[in-house]
Amino acid sequence: MQMDKFVPYEKLSKKKRRELDAQRRETWAISPITRRPENPKAYKRKKTQNWNDDSASVSSVF
Repeated sequence: MQMDKFVPYEKLSKKKRRELDAQRRETWAISPITRRPENPKAYKRKKTQNWNDDSASVSSVF
């Protein structure tokens, strides 16, 4: 049996680093993504489109 040589993380290829990162990420209990509240001043595209759906359903009832 031949032992794999230890290679520092910085010297690993990009592909190997991604594989190693993916393995480590699977074991995390919580998501490391930073969560921030929505900006109340920002334009909300989805909110403006919803009124089309509501008015169409109301006019078809009458």
